[in-house]
Amino acid sequence: MLDQLTSQLRQGSDLSATQVSGAVASLTDEAVAAETKADFLTALAQKGETAEEIAAFARELRGMSIQPPLAPETRAQVIVDVVGTGGDGMRTFNISTAAAIIVAAAGVTVAKHGNRAVTSQTGSADVLEALGVPIDLTPEQAAQSLRDRHFAFFFAPQYHPAFRHIAPARKLCAGRGQRTIFNFLGPLLNPARPAAQLTGVPRPELCEPIARVLQSLGLRRAMVVCGSAREGPAEPVSPARPPCRYLDELSTLGETALAEFYQDRAPSVSSLAPGLFPVQRAALADLAGGDRQANAQMLRRLLAGEDRGPKRDILLLNAGAALLVAGKAQSIIEGWELAAELIDRGQAKAKLEELAVRTG
Repeated sequence: MLDQLTSQLRQGSDLSATQVSGAVASLTDEAVAAETKADFLTALAQKGETAEEIAAFARELRGMSIQPPLAPETRAQVIVDVVGTGGDGMRTFNISTAAAIIVAAAGVTVAKHGNRAVTSQTGSADVLEALGVPIDLTPEQAAQSLRDRHFAFFFAPQYHPAFRHIAPARKLCAGRGQRTIFNFLGPLLNPARPAAQLTGVPRPELCEPIARVLQSLGLRRAMVVCGSAREGPAEPVSPARPPCRYLDELSTLGETALAEFYQDRAPSVSSLAPGLFPVQRAALADLAGGDRQANAQMLRRLLAGEDRGPKRDILLLNAGAALLVAGKAQSIIEGWELAAELIDRGQAKAKLEELAVRTG
């Protein structure tokens, strides 16, 4: 079936919901060759995934995931995720993971869904493991951690067992430098079913479609962002001006495109300039990460308030947006100020230390 759908995609035709259901069945079938799956994923990416296709894939795969047994008091809270899709190729440090810890330090229940590095150097699972935060919690232990510590990491392979049959195809695509729909799907498949989410995407034109997908999946509030990696507003590509590079984060290096919604209101699209915030002048190299141990050390210093350079700025910006989405701040700048207080008063460092102690 995948060969037929691949041919259809190469002709520029979109997939129906029924075809997506069949594609997911083939992708999760270990009898189907990884090369065949990779060709399908490549053709879908090259055609360009529609919001309807992404939503259909998300619904099919959510139905196959393992659900944690959340306590009623946990379900009654606003559960939040802070996550980037990956695929931007910028090799920054783990901004979303650090922001998630700050949000948890504010008393928000954070269900961090993630994986090891696929298209980046160090994934959220890699850096948390290096920090001593357990990533291998059972569903029951994760539910307890959410209730008692306001934070749990949901390691994607543990909650999406069918993905083990897709992983070889993703690796083939990654080896070719080809991102796939799974870069978009990761943030849509959190088994804890968060009600609010800050999500980064690698291209600005994806903000509004992904926001619509999140809304269709039942989230109450979300912000989808893509930040320019060069100073000044993003300009049309021309022979004299190469394409702009983007971060799947809010950016301190240039304007950030964003789409956000609250409850049943249609997503609104806008942009955010770094000049609205007290950011230091910086270049992309100032935000660079490294291997898991290097990134873990960067996060320790940032959460302890020891690093007050450009990495702190982009962390405060993203944590501020996450605190707004979580309902803990009325604006991003108010969230920025709250995040700075949580760091400077030692609460962010204390939260990291609390999470690094295994229980249960």
